[in-house]
Amino acid sequence: MRFLHCSDVHVTQDYSSSALRQLGWRRSIALFELRFGGRAALYAKADKTLGLILRDAERLKVDHVVISGDLTAYATPAEFARAREALGLLALDRTRLSVIPGNHDHYTPGAVADRRFERTFAELLVSDLPEYASEGPFPFVRLLGDEAAVVGLCSARVPRLPGFSFGVVGATQLSSLRRLVADERLARRAVLVAVHHAPLNRAGKPDQPLHGLKDANELLAILKGPRFAVLHGHIHQRYQHPATASRPLLLGAGSSTMAGREGYWLIEVADGKVQRATVQVIGGVRG
Repeated sequence: MRFLHCSDVHVTQDYSSSALRQLGWRRSIALFELRFGGRAALYAKADKTLGLILRDAERLKVDHVVISGDLTAYATPAEFARAREALGLLALDRTRLSVIPGNHDHYTPGAVADRRFERTFAELLVSDLPEYASEGPFPFVRLLGDEAAVVGLCSARVPRLPGFSFGVVGATQLSSLRRLVADERLARRAVLVAVHHAPLNRAGKPDQPLHGLKDANELLAILKGPRFAVLHGHIHQRYQHPATASRPLLLGAGSSTMAGREGYWLIEVADGKVQRATVQVIGGVRG
């Protein structure tokens, strides 16, 4: 089977005419990053770039696409609507697409209380093994043919302040995951676990305390060996750490739509494990 993994899409609405009182204090602070840090320009075409990536998925005969969070910039209804529109008919087909939230999709308490991510992508969060869902729809499971399964986790929590963007899967989901990977229905499958926050940075070390996955060690301890892969984003770099006997393959895909650094992972699965993962740019192979 063939998978495409992308992340950190950051579909961004035009905030130039938005009143600060309508945005709320969290987004108002973030506007400095958008306007003066250049982020708005970097993601001005994010939804169009996502469309091109999905066109590549068709061209490359990809069986399943995994997007590991941050579909939006700041979790507004308009951004969710544009992200869903960019996904087209795939947004209705859980056999072809899996999505999980990133910290930007859970950017405000209001977005979480409104269940904005869950309502926008409700069709994609229905699990093939619903008995393991323990925190809302997470973890959800997608059984794909006889060779593979995708598991979606949520590590995105509302930050106390902008800049506090660490993630936590939590004991409840981890307990479900532990029982899930022991399920006979997954025994001979490659298991691709999507989580937004990176268990390790590019150097193979834990990410910064205010940015990293707090329970990374607990997650990796459950997923040992080449049958497992963790697909993540959050760090805007594409890199991989090979699987070992005590650790899964790690694939970081962020950011797939940043202007000038567009790209994604193409993953080949056979015989119950990932056989190959290559970085690609739109329309061609980078290496």
